[in-house]
Amino acid sequence: MKDYLIDTHAHLNMLTEFDTSGVGKVIIPSVEADIMDKIVDLSSNPNVYSMIGLYPSEAKNYSQEIEAKMIELAKNPKVVAMGEIGLDYHWDKTFIELQKEVFIKQIKLANKLNLPIVVHDREAHKDSFDILKEHNKNSKVLFHCFSGSVEFMRECVKEGWSIAIGGVVTFKNAINIKNVAKEVPLDKLMLETDAPYLTPVPFRGKENKPAYVRYVAEEIAKIREMTVEEIIDITTCNAEVFFGI
Repeated sequence: MKDYLIDTHAHLNMLTEFDTSGVGKVIIPSVEADIMDKIVDLSSNPNVYSMIGLYPSEAKNYSQEIEAKMIELAKNPKVVAMGEIGLDYHWDKTFIELQKEVFIKQIKLANKLNLPIVVHDREAHKDSFDILKEHNKNSKVLFHCFSGSVEFMRECVKEGWSIAIGGVVTFKNAINIKNVAKEVPLDKLMLETDAPYLTPVPFRGKENKPAYVRYVAEEIAKIREMTVEEIIDITTCNAEVFFGI
């Protein structure tokens, strides 16, 4: 029985306070090329791991030079995934085709490096799904901060992909993600904070931190009528297997 949580997605490089109470392992995503070195350096901590990759909004900055840098960084054994990569149609829809191209390139790179893929999918469910289905050949897939419907979750799970749920599940009116939390197969479920963002109740509005992932576990346990210990054990085992940590 695992007695510690894993925060599968926390931007530790952006936090003012490093609180990991009750959390055994934390994984830091990459967003920009300029900070990838720093993120990998942070994973020198024995309980911290890192990802490499460019966020959708950074698609314009993708280059062969950056790809070569990611290949070099991936030699570090603490680099455990390609992420967060994907599509974001919320803020700027002027370069959607470029986002798709860069997403495909990074999927292929993840396949080449034999790394799992951690997906950022905001208001782009169908395109994210279709691109992964067509281009991903051998990498495991985790949808970070899942925001799709129960039906979309089921389609993802059919492909063998996993679902990460964060602090939004604690919000009173977040009915959609509560339903996903209730229905997602337990062997496909992981937890995250996305710190410093999306802070769970009762700290909503303040800076999020890895320690708060426990509130996500508690809410899902309540929704599923399980014990918190069961949710911790299951999600921690899932994350360790998925990331090979």
